[in-house]
Amino acid sequence: MIARPSASSAGRLRPRRSCLAVPGSNPRFLEKAQGLPADQVFLDLEDACAPLAKEAARHAIVHALNSGDWSGKTRVVRVNDWTTHWTYRDVITVVEGAGPNLDCIMLPKVQDAQQIVALDLLLTQIEQTMGFTVGRIGIEAQIENAKGLVNVDEIAAASPRMETIVFGPADFMASINMKSLVVGEQPPGYPADAYHYILMRILMAARAHDLQAIDGPYLQIKNVDGFRAVAGRAAALGFDGKWVLHPGQIDAANEVFSPSQEDFDHAELILDAYAWSTSEAGGKKGSAMLGDEMIDEASRKMALVIAGKGRAAGLHRTSKFEPPTG
Repeated sequence: MIARPSASSAGRLRPRRSCLAVPGSNPRFLEKAQGLPADQVFLDLEDACAPLAKEAARHAIVHALNSGDWSGKTRVVRVNDWTTHWTYRDVITVVEGAGPNLDCIMLPKVQDAQQIVALDLLLTQIEQTMGFTVGRIGIEAQIENAKGLVNVDEIAAASPRMETIVFGPADFMASINMKSLVVGEQPPGYPADAYHYILMRILMAARAHDLQAIDGPYLQIKNVDGFRAVAGRAAALGFDGKWVLHPGQIDAANEVFSPSQEDFDHAELILDAYAWSTSEAGGKKGSAMLGDEMIDEASRKMALVIAGKGRAAGLHRTSKFEPPTG
């Protein structure tokens, strides 16, 4: 039996505010992406590559991963889904050729846990054969149809390599016959948010298994205000990031999925105030006042989330906690 060591928690918590899609068959885009400020770049062998271009794209991606400068970025390759005849060769070529310079494999159109198990097993065999660290390469699962959403809890738990669950809106909309041709926008005739249940379902599965949740693309690439609105919906729910299809969307994604300076400072003050109040010097109290706000252990947990995201985004404090003197 092949041993599968657990993926590191650090890998699961990589910054992914902006996840840039890059066609694997376009050498110019592969080079340009290296200099863009996206947290994650995924080099695409699926929808962005025409069938006749897929084989050459595999080798172009291997070359780009091995020779390019991807400093500060999470490096991901999206392979084709298991219903095609390309998947196994995508994985073997890319991982054997560039495994040490690859962070994750993204599997699209995931419908059940066994598809994740199969990818995990293939990755493990390649890593063992090539002498790579077994279990280091993570998996991102893209949910793109009704069956995948129904099985999302089992998918999230299918492998210790799992790092993210990604919403794929275009294929999902088609799979449920949603009455809209504009990806990510609300369908006409429905008075509420048609995506709320889908997003929350993905988010709950992700959080139950300590994974990140990533929203899918917004195809109107010149409409940055529209992108901000859709990204803001996902960020408000608690998503960690969103796909970007164009460099013009990157700054907006990084901003929307980062705490404001005010919220970051407030979170850090809560952590300091709670630590002081529970200490010997602070009277070993279970709650405290921060200005007019009462804080307790639940406040600390909420503040940890905001402070962690702010630190990951490179924010620095502009305020300092002063213990009360009276």
